[in-house]
Amino acid sequence: MAAPAVQLDSAVKMAVRGLTVRYGDTPALHDVTMDVPERRVTALIGPSGCGKSTFLRCFNRMNDTIRGTRITGEVTLDDENIYGPDVDPVELRRRVGMVFQRSNPFPKSIFDNVAFGPRIHGLKDPVALREVVERSLQQAALWDEVEDRLDRSALDLSGGQQQRLCIARALAVEPDVILMDEPASALDPIATAKIEELIQELKETYTIVIVTHNMQQAARVSDFTGYFYLGRLIEFGATDRVFTNPTKQETEDYITGRFG
Repeated sequence: MAAPAVQLDSAVKMAVRGLTVRYGDTPALHDVTMDVPERRVTALIGPSGCGKSTFLRCFNRMNDTIRGTRITGEVTLDDENIYGPDVDPVELRRRVGMVFQRSNPFPKSIFDNVAFGPRIHGLKDPVALREVVERSLQQAALWDEVEDRLDRSALDLSGGQQQRLCIARALAVEPDVILMDEPASALDPIATAKIEELIQELKETYTIVIVTHNMQQAARVSDFTGYFYLGRLIEFGATDRVFTNPTKQETEDYITGRFG
């Protein structure tokens, strides 16, 4: 299948070609092709049930955990097919981290939440672990708020702090790509603003793909936007162009509120 005719301003980090996903006999995605640019924010928008989250989960094979899922097509990370027989899904999920809609800290200390991934991957040295935890919390703009209570339960944090902790937990294993599934939908406007500011900082180092129902958020934080409807990618391009001059009538109808 030909590559999508979209001019990227960065190298391609992940590429999707002819991706089709079925849950049993139910189609969820149809023949999706898209390039994800490196160190940019790509937003996925569209009405509920249009396939955005299914598509996001294809990037780190989270759909593998759903019984009856059938996936055809190709998804590559740095030109390697992530659905290839030699790919270890655990290692893939280290490289392609996920932050979910609702914060899901472990019932452990703040320190142990962030250190969990590095320990799983074999890091045992306490000094090195401390350095990883501090670095990750600083990257997640949380260190200054928790540095004197790392042994406290993560469940004592506010909702916005818990979500930034989950971002720090994803960063601790040094991923290449960060997936975010509506990371601010359960947060108040102040906490949402902090997450959006953090996303802008993180894209200097990481490739980010975000699902959001909030079109204003997509316009604020993303460089590229894909509009999904009924399991199909209707339009993909630079965010400014998609929001101000969409090429598809379906995209314009959704963005202007006439549909969805």
